[in-house]
Amino acid sequence: MRRIYHLSTCDTCRKILSQINTDGIELINIREQNISKEDLDLMKKKTKSYESLFNKRAQKLKEMDEAQKPQKDIDYKKLILKEYTFLKRPAAIIDDHVIVGNDPKSVQMLIDVCRKKA
Repeated sequence: MRRIYHLSTCDTCRKILSQINTDGIELINIREQNISKEDLDLMKKKTKSYESLFNKRAQKLKEMDEAQKPQKDIDYKKLILKEYTFLKRPAAIIDDHVIVGNDPKSVQMLIDVCRKKA
């Protein structure tokens, strides 16, 4: 599987995608099609938690009451599946690699994996 979930209106996502070879990679705009339960579960299996896939800087999280905020790993999963903004992005499944986020290490790993598989 070669798939990248991104937000097409996000400058950071666009910048990252411009640095990689996206030939043969399905690009999914999460505003139009949220991540599937199956893909989210696969990513969780590789990263060990739904929390690691969760965008803790999401504006909607900041607007939530403390009682509404996720406490357990299953809470993170439910929120990601309910609202696209809670998925850390970009979120990539490239063959047997799962790479999530826009920190420099993740971006370089995504660039390297896409280069090797191109």
